Amino acid sequence: MSAPTSRTAIVTGSARGIGAATARRLAADGFAVAVLDLDEAACKPVVEEIEAAGGKALAVGVDVSDEQSAGAAVQRVADELGAPTVLVNNAGITRDNLLFKMSVADWDSVMNVHLRGSFLMSRATQKYMTEAKWGRIVNLSSTSALGNRGQANYSAAKAGLQGFTKTLAIELGKFGVTVNAIAPGFIETDMTAATAERIGVTFEQFTEAAAKQIPVGRTGKPEDIANTVSFLVGEGAGFVSGQVIYVAGGPTD
Repeated sequence: MSAPTSRTAIVTGSARGIGAATARRLAADGFAVAVLDLDEAACKPVVEEIEAAGGKALAVGVDVSDEQSAGAAVQRVADELGAPTVLVNNAGITRDNLLFKMSVADWDSVMNVHLRGSFLMSRATQKYMTEAKWGRIVNLSSTSALGNRGQANYSAAKAGLQGFTKTLAIELGKFGVTVNAIAPGFIETDMTAATAERIGVTFEQFTEAAAKQIPVGRTGKPEDIANTVSFLVGEGAGFVSGQVIYVAGGPTD
């Protein structure tokens, strides 16, 4: 079931990868989509693609970790696209290193984008959702929340998002707002390509090795996550809230 054209969705970190695939999918589902990323110009190709397919989209530059920037971005979306009642907190960065080599700056920057950013964006959009008595927030966690060598900062942030998700689900449920998290496994993105480069193997070698460890026998695509977001923000998922869905091609620990 498609969403009414009057509904507006915000997807952070959507100039590429999982975010871009999610923006395209939600536009196909009938949402007006705000494509948010640090560099507004980088969002334009995604917006143009959505518009070429007959959808409605807006490119907005934002630093989600900055209170003023996040608030201004949400206000601009409300003014130009309509009140946002769907938020996908996808923006994220990695600053991987073993604990003894990890700088405070590397810890803080990852925490600020993932956790502070999701808090600021959720706080800024929730008023539109509670006023509408309908809303959907989807936070992007990760299988790294279960622990991953060299990612103390990223793992802690992604685990934190799960607690954040469950708390918002409790607070916002009475207003018709559901809040869920998706924890992707190995997804083929620029981020995983950078990991392959960091450990000194080709991306093809990296994905082949990963696929051998995944029960369904393949690595994930950004569209696999976008499809799950589509379900969670739809009318049919109104009784699903406070959940962490691992989209990883098999069971997780």
